[in-house]
Amino acid sequence: MASIDIQHPHSKSPQQAREAVDEVARKLSERFDVSCQWDGDVLNFKRSGVDGCIELQPNQLHVTANLGFLLSAMKSPIESEIRRVLDEKFV
Repeated sequence: MASIDIQHPHSKSPQQAREAVDEVARKLSERFDVSCQWDGDVLNFKRSGVDGCIELQPNQLHVTANLGFLLSAMKSPIESEIRRVLDEKFV
């Protein structure tokens, strides 16, 4: 099982950061049938083959994900896409 662990800085207010993460979660749900649920400042996400979370912290996001056997082979492109979206949404 492969894992992804990304810490990404941001300068958004807590509310702006939460709204941006909500937007990302909506897109994940629509494109990949990912279920998402907030638990405080942590957005947990899950679907077959992957589970993880996005934790809102002051001035940074912490993204973790555990990839199942089939998705482990695609760790590099998945991680690159996560970083691209974070760069786009959290300048």
